[in-house]
Amino acid sequence: MRKISLLAVLAIVLATTFSCKKSGKANLKTDVDTISYAIGLLNGGQLQQFLEQQGMDSTCVSDFMKGFKEGANNIGDKKKQAYYMGLMQGMQMTEGLNKEIFGGDDGDEKISVPKFMAGLKAGLKKDTSVFKPEVIQGKLEGMVNSAHKKAMDKKYKEEKEKGAKFLAEKAKDPNVKKLANGVLYKVIKEGNGPVPNDSTANKVKINYEGKLIDGTKFDSSYDRKEPAEMLISQVVPGFSEALKHMPVGSIWEVYIPADQGYGEREAGQIKPFSTLIFKIELLEILKNDAPKNGAPMQVMPAQMAPTK
Repeated sequence: MRKISLLAVLAIVLATTFSCKKSGKANLKTDVDTISYAIGLLNGGQLQQFLEQQGMDSTCVSDFMKGFKEGANNIGDKKKQAYYMGLMQGMQMTEGLNKEIFGGDDGDEKISVPKFMAGLKAGLKKDTSVFKPEVIQGKLEGMVNSAHKKAMDKKYKEEKEKGAKFLAEKAKDPNVKKLANGVLYKVIKEGNGPVPNDSTANKVKINYEGKLIDGTKFDSSYDRKEPAEMLISQVVPGFSEALKHMPVGSIWEVYIPADQGYGEREAGQIKPFSTLIFKIELLEILKNDAPKNGAPMQVMPAQMAPTK
């Protein structure tokens, strides 16, 4: 890495030593000036892409440059270093907590920064007058989970209501049948082959297409022009439930409630508490040649990963 950087710098040094003096665009009087400028040039060319990867708004580049300059001018200043470290940790930790507890930091509910800071200071001073760490730690996970569920229910209430209404309407269709846990299906083509036994260890070959109730397509083996092979345990519960009842050769349209899909998780285009629609074509039951440790031979697309 160092050799490449130095060679690149030397190449620019040779170019800029002459071109910059000639053009007058940069006042490079010494080798150190030229090297400094060259390194900045090399990194600046990739800066925009780096900032985009970090999720920074393109309109805030000047603010980044201002902070970068201040940091560069304060090397060795321990107080400044501590301040910058606290600034970044405060932003990152608070953003992470808001996302974990409330599903993001753009909603009405956020952690209380004053209370968080009070707890942080108490922890630094080992002040246990309000809570004893060993006691509150045992309760905290349950409290966080409860707050998270409440926040997600509120945030995605409309999504849940739309899904429930959709499933209720589908259930009225005389051609739609019911499986366990609220999973519904409609037979598009009736197969006459064997049915996978009631075991998630079964391996099958299928074609499938997944959509949201608004018609948005989020995954399709048909589009990839290649059937998928998987263990039944590799898919979300509602998808697995359907596979365990399908005769080979069947094509079903399956309607999966959120709690049998991704639940409160977000997966690409799939919002939390989304009702899912899958067209499933069961082509074949395969010999389960997975390793003895149970790991699948083929990793399915991310959209098809099972819920935890």
